[in-house]
Amino acid sequence: MHQITPTDADDDAPAISRQVARAQRRQARSLYHRGWQLTQIAAELGVKYGTLAAWKSRDAWDDDAPIAVVEDRLEARLATLLDKEPFTEGDMKRADFMMRQLERAARIRKFDKTGREGDLNPKIEKRNNEEAKAKRADKRKNFLSREQWQALLDDFHDWCFDYQAEWWEQRHQRVRKIRKSRQIGATVYFSRESVAKVAEAILATLDGEMDAAPRNQIFLSASQRQANKFRREIVKWVRRVTGVELKGNPIMLDLSFPAETDEDGEPQALPAMDAVGFYPLSTNSATAQGESGDFYFDEFAWVHGFTELNGVASGMATHKIYKKTYFSTPSTKTHQSYGFWSGEEWNAGRAKGEQQPFDISHRNLRNGAIMPDGSWQQLVTIHDAVAKGLGKLVDVDELRREYSDERFRNLFECEDIDDSESSFPYVRLAPARVDSFYKWRDFAPALIEIPGGRPFGDKPVWLGYDPNKQGRDDAALAVLAPPEKPGGKFRVLEKIRLNGLDFAGQADAIRAVCKRYNVTDISIDTTGHGQAVWELVSKWFPLARKIEYSVATKTALVIKGQNVFRAGRIEFDAGWTDVMQAFMAIRPTLTGSQRGVTYTARRNGEIGHADIAWAILHALSNEPLDAGAEIQAPAGRVRFLN
Repeated sequence: MHQITPTDADDDAPAISRQVARAQRRQARSLYHRGWQLTQIAAELGVKYGTLAAWKSRDAWDDDAPIAVVEDRLEARLATLLDKEPFTEGDMKRADFMMRQLERAARIRKFDKTGREGDLNPKIEKRNNEEAKAKRADKRKNFLSREQWQALLDDFHDWCFDYQAEWWEQRHQRVRKIRKSRQIGATVYFSRESVAKVAEAILATLDGEMDAAPRNQIFLSASQRQANKFRREIVKWVRRVTGVELKGNPIMLDLSFPAETDEDGEPQALPAMDAVGFYPLSTNSATAQGESGDFYFDEFAWVHGFTELNGVASGMATHKIYKKTYFSTPSTKTHQSYGFWSGEEWNAGRAKGEQQPFDISHRNLRNGAIMPDGSWQQLVTIHDAVAKGLGKLVDVDELRREYSDERFRNLFECEDIDDSESSFPYVRLAPARVDSFYKWRDFAPALIEIPGGRPFGDKPVWLGYDPNKQGRDDAALAVLAPPEKPGGKFRVLEKIRLNGLDFAGQADAIRAVCKRYNVTDISIDTTGHGQAVWELVSKWFPLARKIEYSVATKTALVIKGQNVFRAGRIEFDAGWTDVMQAFMAIRPTLTGSQRGVTYTARRNGEIGHADIAWAILHALSNEPLDAGAEIQAPAGRVRFLN
């Protein structure tokens, strides 16, 4: 059997010797860096001089960096301090100090390898991390990061219907003219398109395409209130996608991007870009000028004095880099914009041999076409939009049941209105349109949405209400400011749709409106649900007037309205094209006996489609028929009673 001997017991000795040797080697280097001579170190440690010389050469003591010498000293002092007994509070502070110095030495070593200042100074690193960048971006007004611009562009493309994607594909056209069906999302689309174009240009510029600089985006509408709708859509969308609240009017973007780190870890300055803004402007010759950029002309077929205003507006896009987009529902062939659309205006100033026909048929323009004047034109009916994605939101058969054939063709199939037989033709209505944002300084529409707000203060208003008839979904309420003096002007302050409510809901909605205005008169058509609405309203407003429709009643309403429009005694916001359409729909027709004339706005042969127009006429009936005449005989106001 094998016996344990002293030699066997000493098998671990070489390992201990190696540990001792490593400790001596390290201590020798430490003494050397403190200025000791090799002979002194040999005497101190009991190591042969030749061994020390070999260690010095092999480990290249003379080539040690200063930071290595400092680390060695710190480590030695720290080890000695930690072995000290007793370990006092002062020792703890000294140990903490030396640990922090070792951390600092480690950062210096890392800096030597990377060259990044953040590795040397943790405050700089913290200042440049993603969280800090996000905080700084939040503090900067109207600044979006590269990632946020990309998120907007991605969301835009995911959101578009196919026909809107076609509009995007044509964004580089110098001029786009689009006639469209009602309610297919053109305003919201072009609001987002303007942002997407800027996003696309910013991202391209950041990637080094220096000829892709972003441009100003300008929105022209019939009134400032309508133009501000573009701004609201932009702000709402950007907030939803990025969380950034764009501010200001116009919205001016901050395009000063901080330097980015390249693949080698080096800071890389990004290209500088000129300031870019989103400008909502009204089609007023005093305001629709002065800026340069791409512009969008909203509902151009409804703008009064289109030819003059278009000349002013086109000046904003004189340079060839700028793009012009016109989009609108159709109005009438007598409107100035029709010649612009049909090519008559372009051909008018050319010799007969140079004139070219514009094929503006739906067959030619369904998918868009380049016209002789170089513009890209498209005609998008409700059928086209439904076939290209809108069918998720719209039921065409249901719309056909709700509108007469003539109104359906105008609103949804892009046919111009024939107002030759209208009781309120376009030329009669157009002068009543004003930019209420600038003209009505005593009216604050922003207060309408604020609980307890008083948008018109304590000034009196009259309400006119046209209920839904026989269950049709077309109730409307009009808020009119009466003239401040006899013969003065009416102003239509609000128009409110009350669709989808039963008679009790309609009465409650009228009461809610009364809480924000000083209402002195309410007139209600008692046809259909109107009787029930009137009964509820009269309980808390006993002076509510009941209007019962008859041939004489409608005739009196229309005659009063014609008198007010003819005398130029009424104003409404120029962006309200639906008010124009409603009045133009009213026309004289024979009664059922064929012996008299009445006034109708046909919807499947029955009265009721021009609901907002009738609501306004109801309110106007509170004024005597002969008001505004130079010599007024004593007269009472018009009342319609049993």
